[in-house]
Amino acid sequence: MIRLLIALALLACATTAFADEACRKVLHLGDSYTVCTFDPAIDGIRLYQNDRSGKPYGSFRALEDDLRQDRIYVRFAMNGGMYRDDQSPVGLYIEEGRQQRAINVNKGWGNFHLLPNGVFYIQPGHAGIMESKAFVASGIKPFYATQSGPMLVIDGKLHPSFLADSTSFKTRNGVGVSADGKVIFAVSDGAVRFHDFATLFRDDLGCANALFLDGSISSLDIPEWQRRDELFPLGPIIAVTALLPD
Repeated sequence: MIRLLIALALLACATTAFADEACRKVLHLGDSYTVCTFDPAIDGIRLYQNDRSGKPYGSFRALEDDLRQDRIYVRFAMNGGMYRDDQSPVGLYIEEGRQQRAINVNKGWGNFHLLPNGVFYIQPGHAGIMESKAFVASGIKPFYATQSGPMLVIDGKLHPSFLADSTSFKTRNGVGVSADGKVIFAVSDGAVRFHDFATLFRDDLGCANALFLDGSISSLDIPEWQRRDELFPLGPIIAVTALLPD
């Protein structure tokens, strides 16, 4: 009985450590954020859009159920870029090296077109974020990529449209890449300004480049925290996965 209790205690500690290692709460300018950090050199970060039948997953639950058939476990997931009414990406989308939507640098209405927008891309062992036109000029051919906008931080500078005294407050989520190559995801726990969200990435998280993913539909899936947001249908999903043990 004692051995069983010890084993259960060790398992609980391991689970807590695993969750704490990846995700944490961060306070910035008086607001709370959930921040999760992963290393593309060792963590399986990728993008998902459609299930086996070719239909959009639309939810974290559907993605988890589908991947479980291949003994793949979702450690973390977040909505991964803006999408159309049919849940298809608005801008560039590449999955497993295949481009499913071309890059979009057109002017228009809404946050996506608040230029410059940008691209979050993943290559074997490496991830990056670049302003969209710079990404095209770079010639990079990533294995995964999703376009969204606006850029939050561009080479250490905030997007020029952000105002420190803006009256626009919304829930926001985004992704940045730190100086040591770690991928950092963040979602505000309440409504915040673009300016404050961007300074979180630049000043507290050490990201010279960061990309806004979406606003009111910001959704997060952290199984170890027993959190799975399901209020809104989703388009592209960024997920960190691992193989289940035999």
